[in-house]
Amino acid sequence: MMDYNGDEDQSQDYLFKIVMIGDSAVGKSNLLARFARNEFYPNSKSTIGVEFQTQKLSIDGKEIKAQIWDTAGQERFKAVTSAYYRGAVGALVVYDISRRQTFDSVGRWLNELHTYSDMNVVTILVGNKTDLKDVREVTTAEGKALAEAQGLFFIETSALDSSNVGAAFQTVVKEIYHILSRKVFLSQEQKKHDMSSLSNGKTVILQGESNGVSDGARGYWCCSS
Repeated sequence: MMDYNGDEDQSQDYLFKIVMIGDSAVGKSNLLARFARNEFYPNSKSTIGVEFQTQKLSIDGKEIKAQIWDTAGQERFKAVTSAYYRGAVGALVVYDISRRQTFDSVGRWLNELHTYSDMNVVTILVGNKTDLKDVREVTTAEGKALAEAQGLFFIETSALDSSNVGAAFQTVVKEIYHILSRKVFLSQEQKKHDMSSLSNGKTVILQGESNGVSDGARGYWCCSS
């Protein structure tokens, strides 16, 4: 879901659908609660039903609305459906640094994401619960290495103490916005070129739109606590 509204000389509104995926109890709902409402629920249970929050951000003077979807507990039954991913342009793949099993599941979640959504979804790997450093089972270096191998952004967070929570979501939203801005700019330049060619009586050759993200757009980025 990437909607664009407004005239060129007015403030432009964007709505980006971002999904959160990962094993049950890795802290996805608390990450969302901390980011959207600055709340944390120490005894929270698995989410029941469909849940999403819309959060507004300002980037380059433009209002961005991030519609962030939580898997709603379905991951316990491996029943996250294609409809959940439909229209997503960003994703947070979350694991718990204190439970290696959740880290080992990252590959499966990435495969599912790529199966049901666009291959160019901006994705960040999130190692959550850094407040549990005394029982850490997955090192920061391992998280970085996996992110680098998969071409993902990377960050470690704690929904409990708020560490890097805002940065995780903002990184994804900013990257989506910058990719879209480049596409809009290239489209406008192409239109100018076409109009110029028409006015000069020259043949206009329409260029097919690139089906991928430009080199370096989905780069490796690390920020850990």
